[in-house]
Amino acid sequence: MVPLVDRPKEHMSPANEVRKSKAERTADAREKARLIREEQLKKDKRNKLLIGWGIVAAVVAILVVVALVVTTSMKQNGPVADQGPTPANGNAHGGVTLLANTEVAKLDPATVDAAAVGEPPQAAPAEVVAPGAEAEAGKPVKVVLYIDFICPVCKNFEAQYNEQLTSLRNEGKITVEYRALGFLDSRSTTNYSSRAANAAACVVNESPEKYAEFVDALFANQPAEGGAGLSDDKLKSMASDIGVDINSCVDEKTYRPFVKFTTKEASAIGVTGTPSVFVEGRQWGKGASAQTPFPEFLQAAIDAKA
Repeated sequence: MVPLVDRPKEHMSPANEVRKSKAERTADAREKARLIREEQLKKDKRNKLLIGWGIVAAVVAILVVVALVVTTSMKQNGPVADQGPTPANGNAHGGVTLLANTEVAKLDPATVDAAAVGEPPQAAPAEVVAPGAEAEAGKPVKVVLYIDFICPVCKNFEAQYNEQLTSLRNEGKITVEYRALGFLDSRSTTNYSSRAANAAACVVNESPEKYAEFVDALFANQPAEGGAGLSDDKLKSMASDIGVDINSCVDEKTYRPFVKFTTKEASAIGVTGTPSVFVEGRQWGKGASAQTPFPEFLQAAIDAKA
């Protein structure tokens, strides 16, 4: 028997493959190109859809933001009624009177009507007489401050004299009455002056012992003139930080008529700027007191009652 000899395995060479004709190769190439084009078209369509929906979503988001801005602006800049309540512990001239420590002069709520207030004088009066600011025998010296919470000069006055005023209050020598105005509403885009004054009125109505602290916070966080000012949400959170809930009061603008009345009355008596400071009914910084430093002006009134 002849031994079997391993034979090399046979391989099919390319020459043995069935070669496609040129027409077939061309058809294959066209088919591949078609499939590639179809896939690209599908991808482009998906991308266009995604871009389209992205644009729609962006437009919707912009419209929502615009709607919120417009709604907020209408709410903040809308008309304010002439008649409205005073806050508990607020007086009929728009004031809140601080006594010793955290005490506030207790008053029952009343109603004010800005429509009943006269127009500003055509010429500045020689002497401004602030109603309810006059001296009372046997009572501490009255300090009445017309302020605006966006007024930088008011903030500077507080920084300079608040410590002295607080000390004299706690000694029972003076009372300090704040009358917060909306004089500078035009210095913000959202009537910030009136909104801040309303928030302060809300605080004294709910928690009078927190009023002085909230006034300090408003000045400490005073926004720059020309912008929107602090938002209502920020004002509410500032009150919440000191333990007072004024959310509904701010949302409903409860004491905006009170602020409107106070502002109009201040103009009617000849107040033209803030701060306007009265001690025992006499205005500091005007006339004979123009060159007298405030501490000396105040001390003279205290000494006169000693």
